[in-house]
Amino acid sequence: MELYLKVRHAHFEEGLSGRQIARDFGISRDSVSKMLAYSEPPGYLRTAAIKRPKLDLYVAQIDLWLAEDKTRPRKQRHTAKRIFERLRDECGFDGGYTIVKDYVRADKRGSREMFVPLSHPPGHGQADFGEALVVIGGIEQKAYLFAFDLPHSDACYVRAYPAANTEAWLDGHVHAFAFFGAVPRSILYDNDRCLVAKIQADGTRNRTQRFSAMLSHYVIGDRFGRPGKGNDKGKVEGLVGYSRCNFMEPMPRFADWDASNDYLEEQCRKRQADILRGHKISISERLGADLAAMRHLPAAPFEACDLQSGQVTSTSQVRYRSNDYSVPVAYGHRDVWIKGFVDRVVIGCVAEIIAEHPRSYETGNMAFDPVHYLPLIERKIMSFDQAAPLQGWDLPDAFKTLQRLLEARQGKTGKREYVQVLRLLERFELEVLHLAIKDALRMRAVSFDAIKHLLLCRVERRPPRLDLDVYPFLPRTNIATTSASSYMSLLAGGEV
Repeated sequence: MELYLKVRHAHFEEGLSGRQIARDFGISRDSVSKMLAYSEPPGYLRTAAIKRPKLDLYVAQIDLWLAEDKTRPRKQRHTAKRIFERLRDECGFDGGYTIVKDYVRADKRGSREMFVPLSHPPGHGQADFGEALVVIGGIEQKAYLFAFDLPHSDACYVRAYPAANTEAWLDGHVHAFAFFGAVPRSILYDNDRCLVAKIQADGTRNRTQRFSAMLSHYVIGDRFGRPGKGNDKGKVEGLVGYSRCNFMEPMPRFADWDASNDYLEEQCRKRQADILRGHKISISERLGADLAAMRHLPAAPFEACDLQSGQVTSTSQVRYRSNDYSVPVAYGHRDVWIKGFVDRVVIGCVAEIIAEHPRSYETGNMAFDPVHYLPLIERKIMSFDQAAPLQGWDLPDAFKTLQRLLEARQGKTGKREYVQVLRLLERFELEVLHLAIKDALRMRAVSFDAIKHLLLCRVERRPPRLDLDVYPFLPRTNIATTSASSYMSLLAGGEV
């Protein structure tokens, strides 16, 4: 520009000719003419198409391959290098790689999708799942992040789960609505199999049963993006990436999943103080319009669980998601219902809950509650030592002492009596029974009846009385002195 200024000043102010200016500044007369015609450099203007004599014969073949790529998965399409190799090996192309690469780049640039900027009314949301690595309980594992976004205000809620399954979807909604204290008018989703059972030919979605139940409970309108098109819900897609980079980097460490979710919830609250690009007020200030347009929470939250039916096996177990969970043996071979929550599995029969276990996300695990099998073990006492549900049952030392004394004194009968003592756990807490056993050992009253009496006395808060007046149903035994004549009568064949 400095040279432009000097040349134009010399001609228009000083009246120098083009020939003189070219001689004084050491440039060509054509350059002087261009500088006088334009007030600033016009840039290079191509007047004819680029000629590619070596490539032009193969352009039709390249276009055909690129067109076929559009019908294939994105990760299985031609690269510029692969096109060059095929042209060279299959078509006899003897040109260089650079000219092929430039042509492919220009073609792909021209075919990129364009997007329309969107405006988001208040009161509506978007939901999705993402992934991130996290350390839980000292173990590095993959966390599935439920991300919920209110596009109008950019307020968000993020929660971590060990799996992105039906119950995680439902539980994420319940916690997100509780976090905001309101329910959005509608939510935009992708076509996750936990939400959509089938997409009909006309584009309508057949929802899964539990997802429909959740929408009905909160009266939410659902909308779905195009299959495979994440940009239809770009706000929540961006939230997933933002959460991974800002909430999970460096890789956080937590004692358990509850601690990780407390952390994520706090990060979502802190983010509400941010003023994002294109806005003059913070997220929390814009959130007011969203909340004003949303519905009130219902009286009770939705039961966020997967619901299935099952049947109890001959080993008194019910299978759910590739894992087996025990139930009381009294329900053997009966039909049951199963509720799979994020953190627990609840099993019931008709209207009664019969078992509850911590949720396992492994495969092929067996979760036993030893108390479920005690009635059967009492009848089949010879299975006691090898009963799998009792293996690894961590009981206080007083239980082991009681078992040893009962078996030493009564053998098989003592073992059965010990199981009867364990069956008191069907109705009483372990801690109370433990104290009753310690009392019995201290008083040397080692029997089921004595322990039950001491247990009831603790529960009823009355002093123990270990005598026959407490147990009137027990027969009294009269022990008489045996005389020598009685034995003599046996030798003589007489009767006593």
